[in-house]
Amino acid sequence: MNKRIEQLRKQSIETKPKLSLERALLITEFYKEIDVFNDSPPIRRAKAFKHILDNKKICINEGELIVGERGPEPNATPTYPEVCCHSIQDLEILNSRPKVSFKVSEEDYCQTKDKILSFWKNRSIRDQIFKQMEDSWINAYEAGIFTEFMEQRAPGHTVAGKKIWNKGFLDFKKDIQNRIDNLDFFNHSEAFNKREQLRAMNIAADAIIDFALRYSRELSRVAESETDKTRKEELREMAEICAYVPARAPRTFWEALQHYWFVHLGVIIEYNTWDSFNPGRLDQHLLPFYMNGLKDGSLTKERAVELLQAFWVKFNNQPAPPKVGVTAEESNTYTDFCNINIGGLKEDGSNGVNELSYMLLDVIEEMRIVQPSSNVQISKKTPEEFLIRALSIIKTGFGQPSIFNTDVIIQELIRQGKSIKDARNGGASGCVEVGAFGKESYILTGYFNLVKILEITLYNGIDPQTGKQIGLKTGIASDFNSFSELLEAYKKQVRHFIDIKIKGNQIIERIWANSPAPFLSIIIDDCIIKGKDYNNGGAKYDTSYIQIVGIGSITDALTSLKYNVFDQKTMTMEKMLEILENDFQGYETIHQKLLSKTPKYGNDNDYADEITKQVFNIVYNAIENRPNTKGGKYHINLLPTTVHIYFGKVTGATPDGRRAYMPLSEGISPVQGMDTNGPTAVLKSAGKIDHVRTGGTLINQKFTPELFHTKEGITKIAHLIRAYFEMGGHHIQFNVVSADTLRKAQVSPELYRDLIVRVAGYSDYFVNLGVDLQDEIIRRTEHTSC
Repeated sequence: MNKRIEQLRKQSIETKPKLSLERALLITEFYKEIDVFNDSPPIRRAKAFKHILDNKKICINEGELIVGERGPEPNATPTYPEVCCHSIQDLEILNSRPKVSFKVSEEDYCQTKDKILSFWKNRSIRDQIFKQMEDSWINAYEAGIFTEFMEQRAPGHTVAGKKIWNKGFLDFKKDIQNRIDNLDFFNHSEAFNKREQLRAMNIAADAIIDFALRYSRELSRVAESETDKTRKEELREMAEICAYVPARAPRTFWEALQHYWFVHLGVIIEYNTWDSFNPGRLDQHLLPFYMNGLKDGSLTKERAVELLQAFWVKFNNQPAPPKVGVTAEESNTYTDFCNINIGGLKEDGSNGVNELSYMLLDVIEEMRIVQPSSNVQISKKTPEEFLIRALSIIKTGFGQPSIFNTDVIIQELIRQGKSIKDARNGGASGCVEVGAFGKESYILTGYFNLVKILEITLYNGIDPQTGKQIGLKTGIASDFNSFSELLEAYKKQVRHFIDIKIKGNQIIERIWANSPAPFLSIIIDDCIIKGKDYNNGGAKYDTSYIQIVGIGSITDALTSLKYNVFDQKTMTMEKMLEILENDFQGYETIHQKLLSKTPKYGNDNDYADEITKQVFNIVYNAIENRPNTKGGKYHINLLPTTVHIYFGKVTGATPDGRRAYMPLSEGISPVQGMDTNGPTAVLKSAGKIDHVRTGGTLINQKFTPELFHTKEGITKIAHLIRAYFEMGGHHIQFNVVSADTLRKAQVSPELYRDLIVRVAGYSDYFVNLGVDLQDEIIRRTEHTSC
């Protein structure tokens, strides 16, 4: 990278994240001081969006080529009080916690108390949600049975499609007006509501155009006083670009990147959508602009790389809005989960890898920053050299890119009802979640704790941590005469808690339907055609996901009960419960037997893996294809982010030998340290899950760096990946770092500030992770060979 990029990268990495109340104050000002309550909800939200963009600070960083920040400056993170209003205590925690902290100024404390809390307390979406929830939901939530994503985040997790690269917002305005002109007020009762929604989209389109023009004017002003002739000319060109896009469709490579960035800012400023908004299939979207630029001489490869590197920095300047409480436990990181998709297939089914695919890998390797995240989509048609190139980056211990099975992603999406064309244009966002890019509202509703439900099943519906009866009375554990009776009781409890969660989800969806997102609605098919909001069924496809956590832990726990209590009969159920209640204290011999002499998931052992399949089917049948309130369906995926740490903290000792309050297994990975037959056996176990019936599964593997030192070693890893994908695996990712290095980093963090590891579906600085999460990563089995 050149000196300019080095400086921008350094600024991005070294600037301490801080809280910015700019957006919170602007939206509070709007709702308090402007007469908006005569407007419909979508018009009101659109006007609020415009008020923010018309008044937020314009930031132009020295030397940058792409402009625009979510906050007033890099790493200044806004809050969203209409969604979740942070208390003074929350701010104190954010300011003082040793990791993933946000600096909060004294003025911020005062303004929060005097201007923000005084207005938004009891008015926020979060407050509305908790007011509407029944005791059964509250009890399950507090017990750690499940979490709720939208208590502090807006619906989102969507991805931009290729449409935004081919249309400007003046084009969208024409589409909107055409739809308004063709509304039938005589025969359709929803015509008025549709018109209000479409008018709101029109206001939002004007807002993003005017926002770019504000940047254009400021760039022109800065150019006038610039003394360096080269930079002066750059600033003038940037001013012209911002005057042209996003009002009009981009014509050049530079315009395309700036155009997308304004769209990105619009989405994440309008609401704190559950992270993850990203530009989709970036190599395919940018290729025409790149090739045309080379052809007409307006672009060189070197300039394209520099522009992409500058683009990368913009993502890293945007820490995720701060989370508190359980939500912080779910995802305690600065990472905003933007996940760039590279490779895969074209919509005609041919290989999608192109020259830009390799260029993007070069950028990822050289920039080596945690945001944006990245992945490569690998199909049977993907050239082997592309997979090898990705692995040559992974071997550096960066944790990026992760690797996805394009062929399985397409099967997953088609099974859910997407067209083959939309499926091929889709991919992954966030950690591993799949969707039809630009056409789908796919909402993650929260995590679901499989292991806690077993604990409650063993106590006849009582949570032994609190003594509350929160589950069904499915029978005294010691009365079960067979494993099938126990599994049937577990199945009933799973269904009971899924019912509670989905009922809560349905209520929350309706609350959010009254809190429109008119800007996001513009760019997602078919919101304009339907005249409906993204939050209210406007998208072509509407999917609700529930994230299943702890498949490895629940498998091993149930396997232990089957093996030791019912099949081998080496102990009674009463004895097992006694041992668990004592957290194995005084039972060391039995503890070691449970840990090392009982079949475990992740070792290609059919005894254990058959239970994995049974649990998968129980959860799948409880969730799959149940209707949401927007015309879509519920599906499952299996990923934890960092919630397996929190879920472990609320769950006592388990029959597999796990001590009380220790982390659960993450993703579909085995319990940490319990896979003893090598990486191939792990993938064979994981391959017995039917990944096509999910919307994504996550598996981590950890290898010693030495394995990647030779071409032969990398080739073996490539073959391992191909074999797993032949078995139907959805995703795989790697940590290439020794446990010894990680332990040293724990002891001397100041010497390892640049050490990046793969956590779950994202990479992060190891020293920024909590000790529990650091220990969990260290305990993951370290493979030395394939």
